[in-house]
Amino acid sequence: MTIFTRISCVIMLTLGLCLPTALAQGSENTDSEVLKLDWIDLIPEAERNQFDAVGMPITNHSGGQMEQSKVGTVRQELNGSTVKIPGFVVPLEGDEDTVTEFLLVPYFGACIHVPPPPPNQIVYVKFKQGAPVHRLWDVIYVVGTLKTETINSELAETGYLIEGLHIEDYDDN
Repeated sequence: MTIFTRISCVIMLTLGLCLPTALAQGSENTDSEVLKLDWIDLIPEAERNQFDAVGMPITNHSGGQMEQSKVGTVRQELNGSTVKIPGFVVPLEGDEDTVTEFLLVPYFGACIHVPPPPPNQIVYVKFKQGAPVHRLWDVIYVVGTLKTETINSELAETGYLIEGLHIEDYDDN
């Protein structure tokens, strides 16, 4: 066996051993492309001092006022990102089995029992295939493409839209 043949064999063997590892790393990169967000991440950093711990503008709500505050803007740099965000569902469209459009909100009762959060703390979700109703009573994760788009519904104005890909059970890890 010549030196050239030996070197070629070593190179082929090395490539053969490295290729599966490179392919596996490539599939891990797909998962890392999903940006896991918390609600505070939807507020531009320069504006976060205007909000309390639950994402409501720092104001006095004791007057029984149920109007939505329009304080704050959206983070344009998130537009087009694939994201994963936890929240509670306020159903808008669907049937007895599935919900196809809903508001995702940061805390239970938002938009119903208290003034709605500001638009940058509500996400309008369009879930083409529909989410099973039985999975929507507790906090869930929504995974999908985030868009910075204002949508007005009967309940509130939203600053973001997610084209939903799937939902996941919530875990606090």
